[in-house]
Amino acid sequence: IEYQPDLLAVREDAAVVGGKLIGKGNKITGGIYTAEGLPIYQGLHKEYSGYMHRASLQQEAEVIDIRCMKASRQAETILEDLIGHPYLQHPVTGKFDWQDCLKECGCRNDRDFVDLSRLGAVVTKGVANVPWPGNPTPRVAETYGGMLNAIGLQNPGIDVFVERDIPFLQKYDTKIIVNVCGKTVEDYLAVVERLEDQPVDMLEINVSCPNVKEGAIAFGQKPDSLYDITSQVKKKAKQPVIMKLSPNVTDITEMARAAEAAGADALSMINTITGMKIDIHKRKFALANKTGGLSGPAIKPVAVRMVYQAARAVKIPIIGMGGIANAEDAIEFLLAGASAVAVGAMNFVNPYTTVEVAEGIEAYMERYGIGDVAELIGAVES
Repeated sequence: IEYQPDLLAVREDAAVVGGKLIGKGNKITGGIYTAEGLPIYQGLHKEYSGYMHRASLQQEAEVIDIRCMKASRQAETILEDLIGHPYLQHPVTGKFDWQDCLKECGCRNDRDFVDLSRLGAVVTKGVANVPWPGNPTPRVAETYGGMLNAIGLQNPGIDVFVERDIPFLQKYDTKIIVNVCGKTVEDYLAVVERLEDQPVDMLEINVSCPNVKEGAIAFGQKPDSLYDITSQVKKKAKQPVIMKLSPNVTDITEMARAAEAAGADALSMINTITGMKIDIHKRKFALANKTGGLSGPAIKPVAVRMVYQAARAVKIPIIGMGGIANAEDAIEFLLAGASAVAVGAMNFVNPYTTVEVAEGIEAYMERYGIGDVAELIGAVES
């Protein structure tokens, strides 16, 4: 990517023209970066209250993929002023629209909407032993009843996570569950060992990552591979281990049994379902990666079915997830056999979803005279 003085001149006091933004308190650092993250231009722009927006300049400066954080009025005004600029195109629609940006590319800072202390736990995004740049954009696309993503588990690496994110999460009265990812068993173990003396409550092992030593087949797609990584993680982990199962398998019960046999303390399921979307007008894939993980309400019936099957195959607890949008969805998972539930994609649509689900479950229990949520677990009539 070449230095673009005209891009930087669009709005001198607007950090969004810089290409990649990282909020530091009220100060926004902007710059143009290569695909590898190397800075070509960096500069400190005018201060604005609240968090701004993070953007990454794409190849040949054709697209800026906006990742929305807090929807501060100042940031919204800046973006509205820049609508129509050729460099500011939506990575999916080809147009720039503030609401589309929130809906399809949103990466909101939910602490500004929800008191995290009201949640039973916060599960982080995947953390690797080294920083991962993620996949090329576009990497998010809207679908009927959900969304496809091929983020590629972009993350800053375990060192940054320990120094920056754990202290932030410690401010809240909630459990911290760290999602761990890797490309080899050794990668996973490096993160697990790094976390052994950290104030985190549980580890969630993302076995949907491709195993580079086994022809890129995901760790969670073969029972023997799943058993191996589960047992090795358990030998090193100081915290309880949750194995996050992939739905992209022939028999979910076989995978659940393998994880349990290897010593897993709990299961979380399901991860995203592999899907694809094609732009018929451009005759191009909607995602640069071609395929992506489908999440959102569209996958809920599949997720409920798999939780039901797994709950009858193993004795360890299951955290149910996959398309939960409201309390009714969450209660379905509980009745199917989940001991707890988690909300993912719907946080992009409604950042209050988690609290609304918790309150809705409580209202349901009061309505039907249920004194303990445990009475709901696996209570569906056969």
